Amino acid sequence: MKKITTFALLMVSFFAAAQQQTIDQKVNDLLKKMTIEEKIGQLNQYTGDNQATGPITINPNKQAEIKQGLIGSMLNIIGTKYTRQYQELAMQSRLKIPLLFGQDVIHGYKTTFPLPLAEAASWDLQAIELAARVAAEEASANGIHWTFAPMVDISRDPRWGRVMEGAGEDTYLGSKIAYARVKGFQGNKLGDLNSVMACVKHFAAYGAGVGGRDYNSVDMSERMLLETYLPPFKAALDAGAATFMNSFNDLNGIPATGNAHLQRDILKGKWNFQGFVVSDWGSIGEMVAHGYSKDLKEAAYSAITAGSDMDMESNAYRYNLAQLVKEGRVSIDLVDDAVKRILRKKFELGLFDDPYRYSDDKRAEKVLANPANRKAALEVAEKSIVLLKNENQTLPISKSVKTIAFIGPMVKEYKANMGFWSVELPDVNYDKWVVSQWDGLQNKVGKNTKLLYAKGCDITGDNKDGFAEAVETAKQADIVILSIGERHDMSGEAKSRSNINLPGVQEDLVKAIQATGKPVVVLINAGRPLIFNWTADNVPAIVYTWWLGTEAGNAIADVLFGDYNPSGKLPITFPREVGQIPIYYNHFSTGRPAKNEDSKNYVSAYIDLKNSPKFPFGYGLSYTKFDYSGLKLSSTKIKSSETIKVSFQLSNVGKVAGEEVVQLYLKDKFGSVVRPVLELRDFQKVKLNAGETKTIEFTIDKEKLSFYNDKLEWTAEPGDFEVLIGASSADIKLKSDFELVQ
Repeated sequence: MKKITTFALLMVSFFAAAQQQTIDQKVNDLLKKMTIEEKIGQLNQYTGDNQATGPITINPNKQAEIKQGLIGSMLNIIGTKYTRQYQELAMQSRLKIPLLFGQDVIHGYKTTFPLPLAEAASWDLQAIELAARVAAEEASANGIHWTFAPMVDISRDPRWGRVMEGAGEDTYLGSKIAYARVKGFQGNKLGDLNSVMACVKHFAAYGAGVGGRDYNSVDMSERMLLETYLPPFKAALDAGAATFMNSFNDLNGIPATGNAHLQRDILKGKWNFQGFVVSDWGSIGEMVAHGYSKDLKEAAYSAITAGSDMDMESNAYRYNLAQLVKEGRVSIDLVDDAVKRILRKKFELGLFDDPYRYSDDKRAEKVLANPANRKAALEVAEKSIVLLKNENQTLPISKSVKTIAFIGPMVKEYKANMGFWSVELPDVNYDKWVVSQWDGLQNKVGKNTKLLYAKGCDITGDNKDGFAEAVETAKQADIVILSIGERHDMSGEAKSRSNINLPGVQEDLVKAIQATGKPVVVLINAGRPLIFNWTADNVPAIVYTWWLGTEAGNAIADVLFGDYNPSGKLPITFPREVGQIPIYYNHFSTGRPAKNEDSKNYVSAYIDLKNSPKFPFGYGLSYTKFDYSGLKLSSTKIKSSETIKVSFQLSNVGKVAGEEVVQLYLKDKFGSVVRPVLELRDFQKVKLNAGETKTIEFTIDKEKLSFYNDKLEWTAEPGDFEVLIGASSADIKLKSDFELVQ
């Protein structure tokens, strides 16, 4: 049996290699027939005239240029009808090279899932992969070949609007999620009708922009880049990611779009990436504004030589690359390499066999109507909710409660629940497609429960005229649910905020409702960590709902009434004040570390603020309680070729079933370079029934102990380590020491 299996695997490998050889030959044969203008056309991407995420290129000749083979890709073309129409234009070109259609399918197509940062709060890799899988199935059925996701930027600054699009602050968690999302988008293989090409972005270090401002400069050491910011990209590549997108920022003075170190040395060199790199929207042309390139021609030169294959929307290649080749400044080999990378993906997608294979109206209708997609959206939304506070067992709400007051500016919102980066579909009635929080509660409560509503205030502005009605409404209820937060379009691209407190007078509304003496539950809707200190200190129950997508209302209701026991954990630290930012759990120690959160005297601290965050990385509550006990290490000394088995008992000592995200952290006590105070190195999401106990096991190997030393060598140094098992980075339940020996 083993011999047969081995033979079968060899045959699969042989045919895969043969197929790739066939594609490479087809690419080479086609390349020989192409003029320089047609080659450059493959490197040129335009947007449609709607749904732009940047300044649209005004070009009335787009359709004519497609017919001439001068455009290789389009983005923001929605639906099978329009992708087919544009593809028909491409089929009128001399060589009939099909177009690629890309779209920002960030957290769903029609069925919208939670924001990526919210999904990261689930710490559930299978759920995250499922969300990407459903998005790919819907998008591919509607003519889309390529999604500009996942964003894998590590960010430690919640002022940055695009923090909502990533997986938070931690490299290990971010790498695992990057891998899962790529697998979800691309499925079994490119070319399957339910697969879309992933585009890993933004390469690189975009999330570290100075001051949390979008598009801003980044200055960091090579060791920080290699150890903290690049691993999620490598994980995505290991998952088979088809494409990469470079980033808007400059890195140590070199714009990423023109950064050969990133694209040639690391991505295409050391990592041997075989896909293609697309610029971000207009980023090649923006190297002029950076002060790096004199004009668009010089920008084109810098980008192509640095390894940027496709020009999104700047027209730098379209109007300058042929001249640069003619002048001998750019080798035709560089152009050919970029063209081959793009053509290879078009062949792998099967577009040369059937350019319209992804534009099938009947398949699109069937896929978009699949009830399993909404079921998946509900499941992921439930898992993404984080319970931040629950004093006096305020939650879950009893289903026998007589009167509930549901108050706040978010209660009856529909489309807002989609969050930023949701796909705008022209034929969708969002008031019927999306479950509002009000509808979700109505779906949940019985006939004997009365629901009362008052808006209270707007999200922004200082108008308190609605406070009196809200207070009177609250007084009539047995329990009050307040739904507040930031607008769905206050986080996302170009949505950086200097002040991440609750906007407007919403916290004043919380104070007014809390003063009624009624039990209060606050729902916070946001795409980033917000600051809400008074609410956090005074309200008995707080649920962080983020923006949860199509099934938001049902998911929130399930958690509020205990039909789903919340299991989310924060993937990013919540600060007490903006002045603490950047704040993250795996910081370096100093020569004068604070001994506790109140240490002030001649230590690294603020004299006017506690040293701890408001809510730490990895934090999240449940309706049950978990007990950690019996930590055992298989050895207290290992060599680099050996492993340590870590085991302990996890018990559900509460009254209901629940899931716990158990987190394994390591601390390298002494190193040739300063190491973080602790680092996440593994985790498991474990479901236990009430009263159930499980033995949880982790394995520690050399890879988990390794880091980049002062010579930028990836190594594990002999020395003393501490293993810490916790419910969060600040709630360590068990710990022990071991040693790595020569």
